[in-house]
Amino acid sequence: MDLGLNGRAVVVTGASSGIGLATARMLLAEGAAVAACARDGDRLRAALAPYAEAGPGRLHAASCDVTRAEQVEEFVAASAGALGGRIDGLVCNAGRSLMAPLDETTDDQIRAEFELKIFGTLHAVRAARPHLADSADASIVVVNAILARQPEARLAVTSSARAALLNLTRTLAGTLGPQGTRVNSVLLGLIDTGQWRRRHRAAAGGLGYKEWTRELAADRGIPLGRLGRPEEVAFPIVSLLSPLSGYTTGATLDIGGGIARHA
Repeated sequence: MDLGLNGRAVVVTGASSGIGLATARMLLAEGAAVAACARDGDRLRAALAPYAEAGPGRLHAASCDVTRAEQVEEFVAASAGALGGRIDGLVCNAGRSLMAPLDETTDDQIRAEFELKIFGTLHAVRAARPHLADSADASIVVVNAILARQPEARLAVTSSARAALLNLTRTLAGTLGPQGTRVNSVLLGLIDTGQWRRRHRAAAGGLGYKEWTRELAADRGIPLGRLGRPEEVAFPIVSLLSPLSGYTTGATLDIGGGIARHA
């Protein structure tokens, strides 16, 4: 199926691994040009090395801390120049989770979570907005989590920050819609990314990763009985960027193997 992304230019933040990397790869496979960023530029370039020869104006990769407005502005400006002077889509994916109950979270950690979730998205949207306004069908996809609607005490501050981000995304959809820019969210459950592999290595018990994740899925009540794969998130993201989703904005899509318990 042709998603109509050939020749379009998309910026992806947090693209050195996991969902961001899977999204960048899928976009390139669909014929889109991609500008990708991550804090660790060397890791990002290594991850995208197989695509380095995709063709002129097809791939731009650079280090960027999305919590630093000036870095984001420089990255987006460079991206527009590298991709032929246009930006048609933006994927706000940079993020992490803070596994800690509220009583074990410092004020600095709270500020850092909101800085990343809220300003990390706002900086990218503000920088890309003038370019998106020139696109015939501009689209922003914000990668969020089911925690935004279904908080967990062990992820107290992350849950709160993600709820604020969901609210902000709805506001952005209303604000940017009249300019022709669609804004949607994907809400993740447990996805098999580097953070879970790091947690497995730190966990006691000596279980293999596959068995450990099955137990994790059972503990969290995931009906499908497993963690999701990054490409299973990338496809909905890429679909929302497609002009075929041109009448969808302000929407949220749960991608959690059925874990959602919210209304």
